[in-house]
Amino acid sequence: MELESPIPSVSRHYRWIIVSLLFLATMNNYYNRVVLSVVIPEIKKDMALDDIQYSYILSAFQFAYMFGMLAAGRFIDWIGTRLGYIIAMVVWSFSAAMHAFAGTAGALIFWRGVLGAGEAGNFPAAVKAVSEWFPVRERSFATAVFNSGPHIAVVTGAPVTAFLTLAFGWRTALLIVGLSGFVIVVLWPMVYRNPTVAADRPLGPSPSSGYTWRRLLAHRETYGIMLGKFLTDPVWWFYIFWLPNYLNSQRGLDIRQIGVAMPVVYVLAIVFGIAGGWFPGWLMRRGWSVVRARKTTMFICALCLPVTALAAVSGSLWVTILLVALACGAHSGWSNNIFTLISDRFPSEAVGSVTGLGGFAGAVGGFIFSTILVGYVVTYFGYLPIFILMASLHPLAILAVHLTVRGECGDTEAAG
Repeated sequence: MELESPIPSVSRHYRWIIVSLLFLATMNNYYNRVVLSVVIPEIKKDMALDDIQYSYILSAFQFAYMFGMLAAGRFIDWIGTRLGYIIAMVVWSFSAAMHAFAGTAGALIFWRGVLGAGEAGNFPAAVKAVSEWFPVRERSFATAVFNSGPHIAVVTGAPVTAFLTLAFGWRTALLIVGLSGFVIVVLWPMVYRNPTVAADRPLGPSPSSGYTWRRLLAHRETYGIMLGKFLTDPVWWFYIFWLPNYLNSQRGLDIRQIGVAMPVVYVLAIVFGIAGGWFPGWLMRRGWSVVRARKTTMFICALCLPVTALAAVSGSLWVTILLVALACGAHSGWSNNIFTLISDRFPSEAVGSVTGLGGFAGAVGGFIFSTILVGYVVTYFGYLPIFILMASLHPLAILAVHLTVRGECGDTEAAG
């Protein structure tokens, strides 16, 4: 039996308006991550930073994001998607703007940490909104649509940030991108309504659903999702944080050329990601079970990663770019489905908390594999070991998910 949240009897078009808002918010969320990776060559010159110091700045974000995910998931399940998302957006937009006034590496570390805490609210809120407003067969595609926001952020963010930096300096670029988030802060409460409001029930913190961490952690599905995120999120973080630096230091690209190369990577990644969101629904319409369709799609995505290790040794810049695009696209297809697997296996009242637990595990993986470790490895051994590591994690993750997420929707006590 499929696990469905009660879908309010409102226009189908309204659901896609919600997804459009989730897309804009997620895109803005990632703009603030992308902008630093694009302007870091200029910041390193002005502040005389090295790769190890840069890794500390990235680690501050990851550390705050890690624990922020735990708090954000529970908080949004308690207070609701509408208000919880507003609070998260205000925190991340303000802290992003304050990067422009940092004068030392310490100041960047502080504001990067605040940014990580605020941005942790994005995915618990977005995944919860989709679980509340969409039936099972549409969830992965809806997730793919809003989760294409990160790719659009890189496609448009790299050249826009490069332009702003060249025209006005890196501080102004950071300030403009940070303040842009307040546009979404205004739009969100004007348009979005919680399903309880649509059903003429009062808005406010929901009563305790009983889905405590202890109860959720009693089920293997929770661990499967956490382990899947722990192993695969570092791949995404690595390419977001380090690809511009790699293209600059190893391939000799300047900020203008990086502004051209990055969109090529993420345009292709968008195509892969949307396909990964659409494919499970196509399989379900042909009689496949929900979990089988999700896991098959994730398996196909995982098989794409090993070949991408060749990006580090290719003599052709464009081959490297295409292989990185494959890595990011396959990860996006994977990510769309592991997020949707949460809403398949757990009721809406627990989706924020499970997404938070998964995000926490993913941030731990990112903290270990994509920040400080990368800084030291590339300094002393080069990029090849890191590219090999990133190519190996998804195959391990699909094995973990396959062994822990069994049966069909509604089969577990946690989902009942």
